[in-house]
Amino acid sequence: MRRLLSLLAICLPLLVLSRTATAEEVVLGLSQDQVAITATFNGSEILIFGAVKRESPLPDGAPLEVLVTVSGPQEPVMVRRKAREAGIWVNTDAVLVDHAPSFYTVATSAPLTQVLSDTEDLRHDVSIRRAIRLVGAGVEDGAAFSEAVIRIRENRGLYSLRENTVAVDQQTLFRTALSMPADLTEGLYATRIFLTRGGEVVSHYETTIEVSKVGLERFLFNLSRQQPVLYGILALVIASLAGWGASAVFQALRQR
Repeated sequence: MRRLLSLLAICLPLLVLSRTATAEEVVLGLSQDQVAITATFNGSEILIFGAVKRESPLPDGAPLEVLVTVSGPQEPVMVRRKAREAGIWVNTDAVLVDHAPSFYTVATSAPLTQVLSDTEDLRHDVSIRRAIRLVGAGVEDGAAFSEAVIRIRENRGLYSLRENTVAVDQQTLFRTALSMPADLTEGLYATRIFLTRGGEVVSHYETTIEVSKVGLERFLFNLSRQQPVLYGILALVIASLAGWGASAVFQALRQR
C-alpha cells in the first residue's frame, strides 16, 4: 500500500501537467493542400486558418500567440567563398550545407522574440537559422556560409519571416495567407502550427502541402528523366520548327 501511494504521488502531478499541456489544441484548415505547377504557373497563395479547441476555460496570464512555418523539401547546398588572388577570383573555401529547405517561411501573430523563446526555438527548430544545418569542418567561420544561403534565398523570395501577419480573434480563431513563389521545388511542404503562451509552446499541429507538376510540365519533366535521348530530339525539332516559323514570318513581312 505504501508503494502504491508513493507511485500515485509521483504519477498524479505528471498526469495534471499532461492534461494542462493538451488543454488547448489546434483545429486546422487549408484553402488548398495541393499546388499544381503548370506552364503558366507564377506562384500561389495558401490561406491557413483554424481554431483553438479547449477542454477548460481560457487560461489567465499571457495571451495566446500563433506561429506558422512552411518548409519545402530538404536539399544539400555546396557554398563556396571566392577571394581575389594575383588578380584572379578563385574559390578559397567550401562548406556543405546538408540540411537546407528549398523554401522556408515563418509567420507569427507578434514579433518572433515575443512569440517563441530561444529554448523553444532550439527544441522545435522554428527560426530560419535553426532550420539550416551545415558541416563546416576545417572552416572557422562556417556560420557565414549558412548566412550566405539565407541571404541569397531571402533575395529570391524563398526564405521569409513574416511577423504580425497571423490574425488571432478572441484567442480562439486564427488565419494567415502565405505566398509561394513561382520557382518551387516539387515535393511535400511540411506545415507546422504552434500555439504559444509567454514564449512556451502549449500545442502544435503538423500537416503537408503537396507541390507537383501537372499537364505539359509533368510530361516534359518525366520525358527528360525517363527518355533523355527522345527529349533531346524533341527539343531539337521544336527549336528547328520555331526557327523555320520565325524565318517564314520575316520573309513574308519583307515581301509586303
